[in-house]
Amino acid sequence: MKSSTESLSPTRVKLTIEVPFEEFKPNLDKAYKTIGAQIQIPGFRKGKVPPAIIDQRVGRGAVLDEALNSALQGWYTAALQETKTTPLGQPEIDLTKFEDGEAIEVTAEVDVRPTLELPDASDIEVTVKDIEISDEDVTEQLDQLRERFATFTDVDRPAADGDSLTIDLSAAHKDGTLIEDAQAEGLPYVVGKATMLDGLDEAVTGLSKGESKTFGTTLLGGDLAGQEVDVTVTVQEVRQTELPELDDEFAQMASDFDTFDEFRADLVERLTRGRRLEQAAEARDLVLEQIVDKVDAPLPEGLAESELANRRQQMDQQLAMAGLTLEDYLRDQEDGKTVEEFESELENDVRNSIVAQFVLDQMVEENEYDLDNDELSQHIMRRAQQSGEDPNSYIQHIMEHNHVPEMIAEVLRGKALASLVENAKVTDESGNVVDLANLQADGTIGGQDAAESDSE
Repeated sequence: MKSSTESLSPTRVKLTIEVPFEEFKPNLDKAYKTIGAQIQIPGFRKGKVPPAIIDQRVGRGAVLDEALNSALQGWYTAALQETKTTPLGQPEIDLTKFEDGEAIEVTAEVDVRPTLELPDASDIEVTVKDIEISDEDVTEQLDQLRERFATFTDVDRPAADGDSLTIDLSAAHKDGTLIEDAQAEGLPYVVGKATMLDGLDEAVTGLSKGESKTFGTTLLGGDLAGQEVDVTVTVQEVRQTELPELDDEFAQMASDFDTFDEFRADLVERLTRGRRLEQAAEARDLVLEQIVDKVDAPLPEGLAESELANRRQQMDQQLAMAGLTLEDYLRDQEDGKTVEEFESELENDVRNSIVAQFVLDQMVEENEYDLDNDELSQHIMRRAQQSGEDPNSYIQHIMEHNHVPEMIAEVLRGKALASLVENAKVTDESGNVVDLANLQADGTIGGQDAAESDSE
């Protein structure tokens, strides 16, 4: 078999595949066996019918069609490998020459990634936010930790902000009919968190153990999302939340440090590392955005439409689960976009994401980025954590469905993007050059922070 390519446009090629009839014979023999196992001929055991008899009863043409259908995908795959063609989407395959006993010719037209003229990353300049760790940032983290180590005391008084309650909820239609799927008992609830229903905080505030109150609200999820209902809340327990003091004892309880000052300093350092990673993510987005804006990238016909349809379908599903329409969703957003503005922005986002992938894939193709098993394993574990799935189940799924090549492609694209950012000029708002080339995965710079911590 031999194959060749012809460029039809910057985003489409035609593969021509020529197969000698001798190479087709194994597929033909397999077709005879397949058809022979499906028919019964008097005097022959099933599956042992000679080819000549099959030709008489079924027809040589049916056998040729069976053999051809089983061979086409293999020929196409082999042609892609031989010509080093990476397809985008499904091909349009045409049998251009097929005579019994003669060489076979097949053509396949398929969309491909265009070759782009990439700008010099060293000409790109972006500005990212300063790294600022305020007292409020530290206090917020400390408050979250204090809540994790909080203790609770039963109190015989009305519920107040910050109290931990056990409540029962019962929802009913406006005519008083109970909603069967909206009854719950023994629910934990913290006053002031507003994590369940609009109006619940106001309803429970001031209620003592055993007291109830009914209030009107709008259901946000489920089959009755958007409906106005009456909800009766009954307080079963009121517990006062007692937070630990910010002292050395708390530091020893919440960390490996002996003093609160050491603990707080470590917290500031961890926040700083996190901000460095946020800064790096911002730089990656800004650099890639500038490069995409500078690239003239033709898109294959139908690719953007297909991706746009997928995005719309995903969003429709998410909105349906939340019981919202697109208009409802946009109405709740601060920017107040119209449906037309949202659609225009979505189309632009889809185009930019496709071009960004084209840019990174071309860089991967043009450069030999190293990839070791540890990097791939770490990436797969991060994806598992992001999905919320059990890591073992996630790994089993990607192995069974052959998603490993996708994982490899994602890692290599990440390396390509890192290369772009390292070559660009990145400064913070104060004018300081941001060192991203030596930034480690944990937010340290070239391991220096970790080394300093070890030496202390």
